[in-house]
Amino acid sequence: MNTTTKIPSARFGKIELGPEAFRQLGYALVDRISQHLDEVAEGPVTMAPTAEAIGEMIGKISSAAPDGQEAGILLENTAELLFRQSLFNGHPKFWGYITSSPTPIGILGDLLASAVNANVGAWALSPVATEIEKQTVEWIGRFMGYPAGGGLMVSGGNMANNVGFQAAIRAKAGPQILEGGLRSLDKPLTAYCSGQTHTWIQKSASLCGLGANSIRWIDTDAEGRMNLEHLRGQIQKDIAAGYEPFLVVGTAGSVSTGVVDPLAGIAEICKQYKLWFHIDGAYGGFAGALPELQGQFKGLESADSIAVDPHKWLYAPLEAGCTLVRDPRHLTNTFSYHPPYYNFEAEQLNYVDYGPQNSRGFRALKVWLAAQHLGMEGYRQLIREDIQLAQYAFELFSGQDDFETFSRHLSIATFRYVPPALKPRLGDEAVEAHLNQMNQAILNRIEAEGKYFISKAMIGGRFALRMCIVNFRSSAEDVEGFPAYVRALGQAEGSAR
Repeated sequence: MNTTTKIPSARFGKIELGPEAFRQLGYALVDRISQHLDEVAEGPVTMAPTAEAIGEMIGKISSAAPDGQEAGILLENTAELLFRQSLFNGHPKFWGYITSSPTPIGILGDLLASAVNANVGAWALSPVATEIEKQTVEWIGRFMGYPAGGGLMVSGGNMANNVGFQAAIRAKAGPQILEGGLRSLDKPLTAYCSGQTHTWIQKSASLCGLGANSIRWIDTDAEGRMNLEHLRGQIQKDIAAGYEPFLVVGTAGSVSTGVVDPLAGIAEICKQYKLWFHIDGAYGGFAGALPELQGQFKGLESADSIAVDPHKWLYAPLEAGCTLVRDPRHLTNTFSYHPPYYNFEAEQLNYVDYGPQNSRGFRALKVWLAAQHLGMEGYRQLIREDIQLAQYAFELFSGQDDFETFSRHLSIATFRYVPPALKPRLGDEAVEAHLNQMNQAILNRIEAEGKYFISKAMIGGRFALRMCIVNFRSSAEDVEGFPAYVRALGQAEGSAR
């Protein structure tokens, strides 16, 4: 055989650690992670570092040496940086944005998934991983009481909702949309949601070429639930004006206050006008598994698609979102393409046909492991306890002279600090502006000090402090000390003004 290619006698070996070195490094790292989990509650939620400080710390670890660094020292220094300077949503006093403490078995699941490194795009590439993802999707549907015919794991709520959005367009517009795009349609498409809907809806409308003007924002009641009469009237108005309604989004747990839309009523309207009914349950959908809340979630079972986030209320490590559909053919009709280099059998489950990704990581393993570990009843109890803690916090703030409470839905409680002298003047424009500024300053102080971590909500133009508890490490004791802490910050802020 004649060839001009020079073949190396051995590949560059530094990339392989070798079994003994890998074992030692792995043991040391697991020990360090275990120490972090054991100590996380003793430190701050965040050190609130600056970008400049973090950049300088990373610069001390990174190396410009052409031959790289020794693996053990590199891992040790990097772990130290992460465990000293991150914001820890695994801390029991993290009640901010809706990411949860990660389950320890989920952490190990991510390690195991990385070791196999399965590409869960096709069954032939990932036989075990594909079947575990299929079982995970089925388990999530059963847990929520949703008759899922299929679905897939995605990165998070934005993508889970986007998959449902795209499937709705294809279902309403027909197969010509795949070839001709929006230009092939006779009427412009319109989607309907409340003002409480997460910003994924604008992103999806933009990505799919509809634009934000295709969204109809439906009024809400005093609690933030969609007004069904306004929904019906807007649909009728758009039909008369020559538009093509195609989708209504119901929210099952808004990110601001946790409110759940009247899902059963939305389902009836969608049935009447032959519209796709999608539920954004990224945060709150899993609460539908609680028997005591099933009345609040009535209608969830009628949705054409649902988005949920296991990395929220199933406590999975990031990233883990999920789209569920009643009929999986709507996914394959939307996303299935077959280039000539595919050698995947059509009879097998190939997730490349179910969503926008071809190469897909093994996200399902960490969710599946925790589901087998805790069982449905274990998850129900943890979700129930989070809701009880939020109710407890709401009651604690409600009983104080210098706080005003706004809402408590699911595991989200909202409130604000109000100096007692200003309470008789609530509603006055100048007083309300002052309170908004004061509570924004309180929130900034909370983040800067790092002892707790919460976020905010705007309720009727009023700035509210927002606690969202999706944290199996939080306890009543953690919650009990919070009102006094916020009061001290409020008094200090008032004195400084």
